[in-house]
Amino acid sequence: MHIIVVGAGTVGSCVISLAAAEKDEIVVIESDPDRARDVSREFDVTVLDADATAGETLRDAGAERADALIVTTSDDAVNLMVVSIAVELGVPSVVSVVNEKEHTGFFRRLRANVMENPEEVVAAHLYNTAKRPRLHDFVALPEESQLFRLELKAKSPLAGRTVAQSEKDGRLPENLRAVAFLRKGKKALVTPDTKLEVGDLVTFYSLDRAQDGLITRLIG
Repeated sequence: MHIIVVGAGTVGSCVISLAAAEKDEIVVIESDPDRARDVSREFDVTVLDADATAGETLRDAGAERADALIVTTSDDAVNLMVVSIAVELGVPSVVSVVNEKEHTGFFRRLRANVMENPEEVVAAHLYNTAKRPRLHDFVALPEESQLFRLELKAKSPLAGRTVAQSEKDGRLPENLRAVAFLRKGKKALVTPDTKLEVGDLVTFYSLDRAQDGLITRLIG
């Protein structure tokens, strides 16, 4: 897969690391010479020390044959310009960080996939991990939806019952779904007939923000 990553800051470097681990063909565009040099030393990728808002730069990066372009700079004006050029060049998948929420509409009008306020996403993860140490792998989703994992203890109202029974008995609220579980190193999707057991690490999707009391009760 041919991927262009614009910006090699904190977010961009993480994207580059993930793509490199997947053995993707990566071209990085970074206008800061020091960052460009650091990326070139750390990863086996092509690095262009150039201005991504110039159409020729994206062409030099192979935009016309790229499968995806990911824009990660802290400047929404730059990000929007790059997205606009990428869309014009026909890049199939265009994804961008949006640093200011009020700018999101501009990006979506270009049909770009967006990630709003990455700093807020990280902050929410850190806050919830600190506040709820028994909660695993918390992810905040748009419109206050959440994804998280809980390890069921002996007093959990879900342990020893099928998911269908727990839903029927009201042990699982209507806005909460068990979607997968990890048991003795093996993972599987949850079905209505799945009987959850003590020690299961269960992944839940919550339509709304899950309250502390509910999480404590489900853990047991």
